[in-house]
Amino acid sequence: MKKGFTLIELLVVIAIIAILAAIIFPVFARTKDAAYRSSDMSKMNEIRTALQLYRTDQGAYPPALLGYATGYMGDGVTPGDPNPTTANIVPADSAVSALFPKRVPSLATFQPANVRPSSANLNKDFSTAVWPEGAGTGGGAGQANQRYGPNDGNAMRAAGNPCTVVPRYFYRLSGFDSAMVPDGGGDLRNELRYTLFWTGWTVPADPCNPLPSELGSAADNPRQLGYSDPPDTTVITWDSYFREYDGGQPTSGKRDIVLFLGGSAKMYDSVAVATRSWTLAP
Repeated sequence: MKKGFTLIELLVVIAIIAILAAIIFPVFARTKDAAYRSSDMSKMNEIRTALQLYRTDQGAYPPALLGYATGYMGDGVTPGDPNPTTANIVPADSAVSALFPKRVPSLATFQPANVRPSSANLNKDFSTAVWPEGAGTGGGAGQANQRYGPNDGNAMRAAGNPCTVVPRYFYRLSGFDSAMVPDGGGDLRNELRYTLFWTGWTVPADPCNPLPSELGSAADNPRQLGYSDPPDTTVITWDSYFREYDGGQPTSGKRDIVLFLGGSAKMYDSVAVATRSWTLAP
């Protein structure tokens, strides 16, 4: 007599496999998520160490972490065009910035685990960035509130001689300089994460011709990297790639990683980070 499985036995086996899969897959997902977060924390702490070394050498912090994305000049060899195009962009792995490659030898250090190529060559992906949401956004010249928000256009900078106001262009892989987040309307926007100054006392409307009321003040928020001796509670950057969203809005939970000047990277509530950004207190 030939022996085989009955239909009921097969269904029981399939049900058991399905139950085990339902148990095991979430465990794998959580383990992967934890590994990614641990990796990003390690990268952020490495960046913090490199920044401190740079400040010791130069007396100040750099304006960007990986550095601004630029293009090759007219001769096709010299980098430095502040208005890059896809055709002339200096690849990220060929860039020489304040930290890379002297103080941070690996380009991967600037790339959060969840940042993936959006084209065939992530080294050449670049973008402008808008200002993030922030407590008190909208402060004018001579105010300690965050000067600009996400609806105020791109973050700009002064470049060249004669001085020209140009957008800050960032390499997409540098997810600690700027980061992609949902804009609440079904699209994504690239938000600023690292910058020396944030407030109306320090962010000029015209970077080439700042007003006296845009050059700093003792009444300003001291927690800005551009000041000579920022406190340890100053935010360097934050990692928002682990946030969870509902309808385009961050949900509560310790999913953002924040790096402070005086300590290692730690997890903080996503809603608090999204609404307070650089004003978040440790």
